[in-house]
Amino acid sequence: MTTSVHEPPPPAPAVLPGTAGALLHAYRPGEHRFLATPRRTLLGAGTAAEVPHGTAPLGERVRSVLAEQTAHRHRTGGAEGPGPAPLVMGAVPFDRDAPAALAVPRTVRRAPALREDPAAALTAGEGAPHRWQVREVPSAAVYREAVAAAVDRMRAGELDKVVLARTLELTSATAPDLAAMLRRLARRDPAGYTFAVPAGPGRTLVGASPELLVARTGGRLVANPLAGSAPRSADLADDVRRAAALLQSEKDLHEHAVVVDAVRRALEPLCTRLEVPARPTLVRTAAMWHLSTTVTGELADPAATALDLASALHPTPAVCGTPTAVAREVIAASEPFDRGAYTGMVGWQDAHGDGEWVVTIRCAEAEGNRLRLFAGAGVVAASSPQAETDETAAKFRTFLDAVGAAL
Repeated sequence: MTTSVHEPPPPAPAVLPGTAGALLHAYRPGEHRFLATPRRTLLGAGTAAEVPHGTAPLGERVRSVLAEQTAHRHRTGGAEGPGPAPLVMGAVPFDRDAPAALAVPRTVRRAPALREDPAAALTAGEGAPHRWQVREVPSAAVYREAVAAAVDRMRAGELDKVVLARTLELTSATAPDLAAMLRRLARRDPAGYTFAVPAGPGRTLVGASPELLVARTGGRLVANPLAGSAPRSADLADDVRRAAALLQSEKDLHEHAVVVDAVRRALEPLCTRLEVPARPTLVRTAAMWHLSTTVTGELADPAATALDLASALHPTPAVCGTPTAVAREVIAASEPFDRGAYTGMVGWQDAHGDGEWVVTIRCAEAEGNRLRLFAGAGVVAASSPQAETDETAAKFRTFLDAVGAAL
């Protein structure tokens, strides 16, 4: 399958009106780590230290690296003093035993949220046509068969839910313009979580996730699990009907309840207070409606960091399933690819333990002239194989629109 798209030309230097937009337009693959959230925009340059792989819990390894970097900054100081607390940025894979791609940038530029900056809406340009070869892995037909097999196992009582994913492999004669893709993603959903970080040697993870796994600020936490989805419609009346139907869908409400219950059980032992709304609300992206629950709490142990909390949650049934062990086995048997960072988490944490970690969805991994896009759907006993396949196609739209391709 071949499709023609427009690849933007290199951006011309410009004086931009806002700092967040300036950081977005300053991003360069290989040099920077970029993360935009509804609260802040971060652009990290260079690498002061990497978080090593090891047998110790990831939170401990991150805590150790940040402590070393804090001590180093206090020792060296400089004309402007030690500056803000150092932070780590990067991605953690779906497989908890695989190496994470986390590092302390040499410098970090900070700005308010992109949605507060009109510069974020500046067009990325169109440019000359660009041709992609697109391959589905697995094919839609094979994916439907995997969903049907999983539904049979659920009806037999083996598990309650599993998230099954598929990929699109895009190949071109030339390397894609990742900086332009990032700008398009940010412009499409400026209130979401937009990121571009190294995923390994020569690989970049770029995407725009709607889902906050957990954020910590001092002794407070916020988690925002999403589960249960419906594609948006270009027709306003139909779009409203789809949103209303999602709020009443027994299948989607059950899928959402499974995820929220898992989040509650993971966080309750870590909190003196945890507030979980009784019913979900709706959030929207440019491509999808999602059922959403915002969970808030007060930490029992002030030493628990954002990554400690994220690790306690990861992977939630929103990206894996339940029971977790059985869901992992079904995923391994059904998906003919390594998820890598997809359905892991991407984010930041500073030396004080504050941070934001986002579920790594609506993303692609770029390497050379190739892009690998990911999308998944939550499968429960009431799932329809065709409906879940259609849901993955709708979720691919976030990134396909960013590169101008189509499924």
